[in-house]
Amino acid sequence: MSTTTLFSMAFYGLRGQLITVEVDISAGMPMCTIVGLPDTAVQEAKERVRAALKNMDCRFPPQRITVNLAPADVRKNGGLYDLPMALGIYAAQNPKFILPQDTIFIGELALDGSLRAIQGAIVATQTAKELRFRAIVLPRDNAAEAGLIHGIEVFPLAHLRDVFHWVQKRDDFTPFVTPHGTPTDALSSSTTTAALLDFTQIRGQEMAKRALTIAAAGGHNVLMSGPPGSGKTLLAKSLISLLPQLSQQEMIEVTRLYSTAGQLNNQRALISERPFRNPHHTSSAIALVGGGTWPRPGELSLAHRGVLFLDELPEFPRHVLETLRQPLEDKTVTIARAHGSIQYPANMIFIATQNPCPCGYLDDPTHECQCSAADIKRYRQKISGPLLDRIDLHIHVPKVDTKSLLNQQEPLPEQVIARLRQRIAHARALQQQRWPTHSGRLNSDMNQTEIKKWIPINPSLETLLHRAVDNLHLSARALFRVLRVARTIADLDAACEVTKDHVAEALQYRAR
Repeated sequence: MSTTTLFSMAFYGLRGQLITVEVDISAGMPMCTIVGLPDTAVQEAKERVRAALKNMDCRFPPQRITVNLAPADVRKNGGLYDLPMALGIYAAQNPKFILPQDTIFIGELALDGSLRAIQGAIVATQTAKELRFRAIVLPRDNAAEAGLIHGIEVFPLAHLRDVFHWVQKRDDFTPFVTPHGTPTDALSSSTTTAALLDFTQIRGQEMAKRALTIAAAGGHNVLMSGPPGSGKTLLAKSLISLLPQLSQQEMIEVTRLYSTAGQLNNQRALISERPFRNPHHTSSAIALVGGGTWPRPGELSLAHRGVLFLDELPEFPRHVLETLRQPLEDKTVTIARAHGSIQYPANMIFIATQNPCPCGYLDDPTHECQCSAADIKRYRQKISGPLLDRIDLHIHVPKVDTKSLLNQQEPLPEQVIARLRQRIAHARALQQQRWPTHSGRLNSDMNQTEIKKWIPINPSLETLLHRAVDNLHLSARALFRVLRVARTIADLDAACEVTKDHVAEALQYRAR
């Protein structure tokens, strides 16, 4: 009888769980049994391992093989245990083949022994580092994302034969290091499209541009209302062009989410641009929030550190929109299941558009509205008051007149856009100075204690706010959101204190 032990990893959301892989070969009927709550994909691993070893001219023992994945109360899913199982079976037959106990092994095997990419490689690498493992061996196609984690040796290999060689002659291999400044592919076609749209292509709509500048500087949510063809969608897609580049820490955060969601591949292994997500109005609640038997991130989390754009907001089912309330408030998504709960980050800028009525021409002097009062009421009731309360900036986007549209002059020179981006970057830098230990924290993230600290209320401000609450019927949540917006406006002006003018402008963006 022969037994061998090595280590692998399980995933639960963005958390990794150390898995001990034990392989025992003993006399008995030829069979292979996998225990430790394996799912179907893990159960099928024995056939992939058998074929991979056979095609490498390695012996698959005609004996009783038992593979234990411990701890036994943690469910194992996916094909990432193929590699450690193959190594364990081979080592159990060959006493001179000694597996290192300071290394994590993960990877799915093809039938010819080549290693296929897995989901969550960056999560596994981060967890291995935190558990003080010296190295991790994984498929070559996962190299770029795993290489983002420093402080652990990463060995991306292409074939099971390479892993055998690594175990026997480890010193012949050099750990993978991500080259500094390596260009990475864009996040998606939607991001690439959005990045090409900026304010230089938009004519008129100065108030909307101002509001989007504030949103970009402070991370505030936006709702734009206006007739069809007024430029709402173009404005929304241009917002991402105002945002600064992802920091290294933010890049790791976003890449972890996309790796967990299975949206990375060898053509797009790193996320270096801010995400821009634009789900269709037929999307389900699970598609937006996340979920499934093994919960994966939804659109809210995939937009983390970027922009989530919902075009034609009232066209979404009301029950789907109601799922946005908690994530917009807490900047996280919590998915509960019988075996536990998973929390994904969802710190993004939410931007939505809507028409004033189903046909879009309510109060339009050039088109007659075809909607009845009941149609308009039903259309507007799809967006609840609590959801509207969580949106900081409410903007009316009117039609642009023909003269402005046909004007041949450049709407905004590139130098003006560059200065605008600099102002936004400076405003964000001021916010970072307030919270030096919280990377990426913005004014929209302030709690009530921080609002009182960073926005002193003098008598003149207090009078203005009292009048605003009485006249606009602001809730407590809406009042604090006004103050957050006012703080951002002051930061854009490089002002130390929030003045009446800043608050007055912030009040212009509340829903009437």
